[in-house]
Amino acid sequence: MRIDLMAGASLSAAALRCAAEPTILVFDSGLGGLTVLDAVRRARPDARYVYVGDDAAFPYGRLSEATLVARVLTVMERLVATHRPDLVVIACNTASTLVLPALRQRFTTPFVGVVPPIKPAAEATRSRLVTLLATPGTVARSYTHDLIATYAGTCAVTLVGSQNLAGFAEAELAGAPVDDAALAAEIAPCFVAEADGRRTDVVCLACTHYPLLLPRLQAVAPWPVTWIDPAPAIARRVVQLIGPRPREADRHGSALGAFTAGTCLTDALRAALADRGIGDVAVEAVPLPMQ
Repeated sequence: MRIDLMAGASLSAAALRCAAEPTILVFDSGLGGLTVLDAVRRARPDARYVYVGDDAAFPYGRLSEATLVARVLTVMERLVATHRPDLVVIACNTASTLVLPALRQRFTTPFVGVVPPIKPAAEATRSRLVTLLATPGTVARSYTHDLIATYAGTCAVTLVGSQNLAGFAEAELAGAPVDDAALAAEIAPCFVAEADGRRTDVVCLACTHYPLLLPRLQAVAPWPVTWIDPAPAIARRVVQLIGPRPREADRHGSALGAFTAGTCLTDALRAALADRGIGDVAVEAVPLPMQ
């Protein structure tokens, strides 16, 4: 797993480790970053968390690259000023592969991002048949192809750009799950069987939304594979930066949920957020300008 960290931040790793009850902001276009939030909170349950879903602009894949960069910078300006996080996790492959350089240039706050987990997939496969399941934008991006060339040169990598899976994950949490047939059809291109008996044995979940559906994906898959979720590696990197939970910390930190439109906030979703420890949910309206 490759994790991106801001270089040259004014806060050193040592300073972050000394921060009492650090505030960690987890950012995504919608609900996918909840998978990352869960992993980071298990590692540092004492920290204060702000989870932000930019649902006014979901899905990011429909935006041009220039518009997406401008959008994330605009939203992050407000979030950093309002919440003053000690560290920000960009829990979105699409945003991480495009916007991290601009974020690093604009802010002194350290950023951790996520990119397609090609390296661990290449290390895990035995058949040398690997699938990268991502959004169409991530599949098409040169950054992704460079990762494959660097880390998976000996593998046959099938690139599957799903148009619908992130939306299916959002619908699942909102209380309107799609049926098994729709899920099975969406992931069918991930599974390749060769004439020599080899078949896909590793699927990279290169969108943080997808692990929200993992139990169902495992159930409808035509054969068992290793599914690689990037969230645990992100949590490990966060702990490297801010340190493990202090021994004297004896309580769980608070968690706030914020959305830039709030149109996704059904009763079922509010209940799902509460189950994840996010009982306090606000709308910090940042409308997406007409294109």
